[in-house]
Amino acid sequence: MASAPLPLEAAPIAFGTDGWRGILGVDITVERLLPVAAAAAAELAYAAPAGLSSREVVIGYDRRFLAPELAEAICSAVRGVNLQPVLADSATPTPASSWAVVERGALGALVITASHNPPEWLGLKIKGPFGGSVEGDFTQRVETRLAAGGITVPIPAPPGGEPRFDALGAYVAGLQARVNTAALAAGLQRLGLRVIVDPMHGSAAGVLPALLGEQAVACGAIQEIRSNRDPLFGGHPPEPLAPYLGELIAAVQASTAAGSPAMGIVFDGDGDRIAAIDERGRFCSTQLLMPLFIDHLARARQLPGSVVKTVSGSDLMRQVAEALGRTVLEKPVGFKYIAAEMLASEVLVGGEESGGVGFGMHLPERDAPFAALLLIEALVEGGVPLGERLDALQQAHGGAASYDRLDLRLADMAARLQLETRLAEAPPEAVAGSPVQEVISTDGVKLRLGPSHWLMLRFSGTEPLLRLYCEAPTADRVAEVLAWARGYALEG
Repeated sequence: MASAPLPLEAAPIAFGTDGWRGILGVDITVERLLPVAAAAAAELAYAAPAGLSSREVVIGYDRRFLAPELAEAICSAVRGVNLQPVLADSATPTPASSWAVVERGALGALVITASHNPPEWLGLKIKGPFGGSVEGDFTQRVETRLAAGGITVPIPAPPGGEPRFDALGAYVAGLQARVNTAALAAGLQRLGLRVIVDPMHGSAAGVLPALLGEQAVACGAIQEIRSNRDPLFGGHPPEPLAPYLGELIAAVQASTAAGSPAMGIVFDGDGDRIAAIDERGRFCSTQLLMPLFIDHLARARQLPGSVVKTVSGSDLMRQVAEALGRTVLEKPVGFKYIAAEMLASEVLVGGEESGGVGFGMHLPERDAPFAALLLIEALVEGGVPLGERLDALQQAHGGAASYDRLDLRLADMAARLQLETRLAEAPPEAVAGSPVQEVISTDGVKLRLGPSHWLMLRFSGTEPLLRLYCEAPTADRVAEVLAWARGYALEG
């Protein structure tokens, strides 16, 4: 999909599904960011639960251009509303800020990041006192504060004057207390399995080697590629998608060919999304990883709770969960719906197709390094490489299936409205030769064609952008259905 042209004028300040994001130097400037940070911090204090007396607001940031400097600058905005900023001493994964909030008992966190967006983007995420993203009603109140005006922000102090804390060290220690990382490192060595980590130049660089320890690094059980800071992310968005992972796929295949079966683990730019590469070089999104997490946590660990998936998630998630006696809840696309369920009930694992996974034993938050530990734990427990494990899981639950997604930019908003109306009033009765068995409207329109065979059409928030999702028994059939869907969407 071709990128949209960069805007020359700033868009109105509005929060999306997980924060406020925009083009650095156009939408995101110091003058615009400071009032937003002040309003967000003030709302964190106003909305604090009863009994929370802390005045601290954790400030985190990723490795993007000017992210460290803007993180330090917004400390003045937090102080301007009579709160205490607590600034990370280095770039860290976003879940490390969430972890710090819970560990310190803070009001919340403000994180300077644009997650997986292209290099020219930056933004702000807001985390609540529970250690996860605030909900839409919270960000609406932040927008109301901004619209009301009257926010006075002090001039930022000279760089280098803010007190800092070891956010990464606290996060690593916290995860090591939850997972026996020494046993994982020993298990990898015992099985001869190798883990190659690609943080995509982002803020999760160094985290997994630190978790597994120096010995695992020294013996080659774990290694990193693309771990240096590069605000351009090698020329691609830092999103864990197969087209951006050629170096990782080649490294995994070379290791396996040389007699050391390998697995690739990839994190997005701020370390809250995960994907993997199996020993044969196959890209494994959370459509495949989620069923493995379900199997491992419910069967091997015997942890309690339901499974929460988005409507775009693979049928294999439901099949594995129900075979293990677990209730499956299906939500609209967006991790915020999963997080809300995690706060309201006992959840084993919740995940979305785009790489975000959360665990009930941990935080109501996407945490890719923690997910990576559990992925390694599942392989050590099973004793076979990732591809073999996933193949066996698929065969035990109806056979293999393939999945892909296509983002399609429509001509304009009028074309989008016309297509939305057509789908609502007369959804297709057949797709690429297969009769539609069920129409599901949880989020967009999902057309079920058979077991592990469906097409979903879903519009992006405010753009003329259509997302097409398909799962089918073979990759050829996925391509055929997506081609049909493209033609359907673009016809007059």
